[in-house]
Amino acid sequence: MITLKSEREIDAMAESGALLADVHVALRDFIKPGITSWDINQFVHKYIEDHGAIAEQIGFEGYEYATCVSINDEICHGFPRKEVLKDNDLIKVDMVVNLKGAMSDSCWSYIVGESTEETEKLLEVTKKALYLGIEQAQVGNRIGDIGHAIQTYVEGEGYSVVREFIGHGIGPTMHEAPSVPHYGEAGKGLRLKEGMVITIEPMVNTGTWKSKMDNNGWTARTKDGGLSCQFEHTLAITKEGPRILTMQKD
Repeated sequence: MITLKSEREIDAMAESGALLADVHVALRDFIKPGITSWDINQFVHKYIEDHGAIAEQIGFEGYEYATCVSINDEICHGFPRKEVLKDNDLIKVDMVVNLKGAMSDSCWSYIVGESTEETEKLLEVTKKALYLGIEQAQVGNRIGDIGHAIQTYVEGEGYSVVREFIGHGIGPTMHEAPSVPHYGEAGKGLRLKEGMVITIEPMVNTGTWKSKMDNNGWTARTKDGGLSCQFEHTLAITKEGPRILTMQKD
């Protein structure tokens, strides 16, 4: 069932999202060669709890960590671990914050230390794809308009869009209807209504869009070993246009 949120609920989710964005901004200075993805997880967990919120991913279907930290060819749901990060590693940090019952979900990607032109281009294309999708999140548009905008741009840049993992509704629980693919046909799919809150979270690969699953049952990685990048925002569908909730306060 799709739940439509009130202005009060959306405002509360924006407070949660602002905290989440603060964490991501803080990670820009924290992430550097020599640390581990376990260090990132511990930093995020402490930051969230120190600000009176809950790391909602802990305990979700048995998941044990405050974050998913996916490295290089890992697409999503990477386990934090004690592998030392090095220059040009591409890190995706995904988290869900629960602030007084209000949910927010966002993933940012980071390049560790010194980067290459290849990695920087993938990151910039993925970020732009996210915002092109958000532009289509208008009252009266359809889910397919979002996916079509993302897929057309990404494939035009020579990359591929992951099919197996998609965006979703959120609040008051972490994953709700509707599903939000990052590929598809314009003018197709569910019509967007005022009060919907969804995530748009394209995962973009340098090679094939196909994935394979690690033995841990959670972590997905590219089938051909190519790099994968992701950016995600939580946003509300409003009559004034899409309202991004996972942004820092002005």
